Amino acid sequence: MAKKPKKAAAAEGEAGEGEAPKGSKKKLIIIASAVLLLAGGGGGYFLMKKKPGAEAHADPAMAVKIPVVFLDVREMFVNLSTEPGQEKTKFAKLKIALELKDAKVEIEVKPLMPRIEDTFQVYLRDLRASDLAGSAGIYRLREELLRRVNVAIHPARAEAVLFKEVVVQ
Repeated sequence: MAKKPKKAAAAEGEAGEGEAPKGSKKKLIIIASAVLLLAGGGGGYFLMKKKPGAEAHADPAMAVKIPVVFLDVREMFVNLSTEPGQEKTKFAKLKIALELKDAKVEIEVKPLMPRIEDTFQVYLRDLRASDLAGSAGIYRLREELLRRVNVAIHPARAEAVLFKEVVVQ
């Protein structure tokens, strides 16, 4: 048998040694990708699987939405309390809407509008212009009016008090 030249033998030796790591790397990549594919498929299955009775608690966007109702309160023009050392009386002009859950609640609340307006007037007359200064003052006013309107219309409930216009002069 013929002797191979040294260069050819050396090339075969290098290729022989180089193939073993390349083969193990390929196997490792194939096994890792198969494991990741199976894990991803299993995770997707569990996420997409519906539980019994989950239809009622499914995606809220798919549920039938009952439209909210906005009930306007008459425009109010109120003189505010004077601050110490102040001679000029300040006034507030407010346009407010109540956010209600649905039309059924609106039917309950409409007859109680005089009570709501009275509650607002009494509270607003006790305020000073400095109480309504800035966004924090308006936020506090919104929270207090919401609390008072929910007391006035109990057992019905308003979801929010929305300001259409607020002017303090």
